Amino acid sequence: MLCEECNMTGPWTWLLQVAAVTRFGLMSVPRRLGAVAATIVGIAGVVAVLVGVLSMAVGFKMAMTASGSDDKAIVLRSGADSEMVSGLDHEATRVIADAPGVARDTNGPLSSAELYVMINVPKRSTGTDANVPLRGVDPAALQVRGNIKIMAGRMNEWGKNEVIAGVGAAQEFGGLDVGGTIKVGRADWLVTGIFSAGGGTAESEIWTDGKLLQAAFNRGDSYQSVYVKLNSAGAFQQFKDSLTADPRVNVKVARESDYFAEHSQTLTNLINTLGFLIAFLMAIGAVFGALNTMYGAVSARTREIATLRALGFGGGAIVVSLMLESLALALLGGCLGGGLAYLAFNNFHTSTMNWQSFSQVAFAFRVTPLLLLRGIIWAAVIGLVGGLFPAIRAARLPIAAALREL
Repeated sequence: MLCEECNMTGPWTWLLQVAAVTRFGLMSVPRRLGAVAATIVGIAGVVAVLVGVLSMAVGFKMAMTASGSDDKAIVLRSGADSEMVSGLDHEATRVIADAPGVARDTNGPLSSAELYVMINVPKRSTGTDANVPLRGVDPAALQVRGNIKIMAGRMNEWGKNEVIAGVGAAQEFGGLDVGGTIKVGRADWLVTGIFSAGGGTAESEIWTDGKLLQAAFNRGDSYQSVYVKLNSAGAFQQFKDSLTADPRVNVKVARESDYFAEHSQTLTNLINTLGFLIAFLMAIGAVFGALNTMYGAVSARTREIATLRALGFGGGAIVVSLMLESLALALLGGCLGGGLAYLAFNNFHTSTMNWQSFSQVAFAFRVTPLLLLRGIIWAAVIGLVGGLFPAIRAARLPIAAALREL
């Protein structure tokens, strides 16, 4: 068979040589199973760590951006970069609600003046206190957001010391089960329901009547933000221009989608940087493992490679076939690592600090197809780099000297 392949002429000769050498190389894997297994496991570890860490960044960003919509806007005090440092009086909230471009229903403008405070709630996993956002809203808040659904219990009643908790907050923090109570100011407030918000950051919050929250925290008649639903996404510029030109208010206007995307950027960039750094350091070790495996394969097959060269197989075919073998082992490790990352991390719920609002954000890790593809590409690069130098060495073996070992 080998003689027939090496004596063939035509455009397929080189490809047939590559296929033959690659096939024999893969058939020899059981004879060096220990080294091969170590390489596969090493590459799988790199991919699993990379995909796992980056899935945290993807999940956090998805939670933040899921909150935003182009046909909704948030209004803060001019110069404020978050609700925590913003402040608006009652007159400003009225002017905002009456601005052109704001959608209306039978009850009036779809505008919600909101108060945003932090309360300490213990984490279920550790029992340590964490800052959880407690948001005071207007009754129109449900229509403004448009994606709020009560998953368990009921909606809080306006004018009563009652709250509803986002599903993410209820999973991460204690005391937020339906029928439980939390400390707000000096009183215990009843948790009446659990709500979802399409996977957005509102699911990390607790909501209540804004008027009662003002009284509980001695905030008078002040607010920190106003959320509005617009007639359409195209009405944003008209809405923004009318408010920035109005001398009665001094405000900053942003699309809701832009606001939350900006707030996710800092932490997302940090997680991505750390993830790639850790994966790069691990990849160096995996490359050395691949080098060791392929050098071992070349040493074990010295006589075989020399025989192939003597039969007319070209050095280029030897190089490509050994690199294909290394690539195949790396891709196997990459697939294994990607599968492990998916099983271990996908939809794993946790919470982290949003440093721009100093509050906990509950979210789920997301192992996306793009992340898995990125992990496979990393594995392929490790395999190609690890197979390159051993393949070149194999192609340069002196045929006569190697044949003397027969």
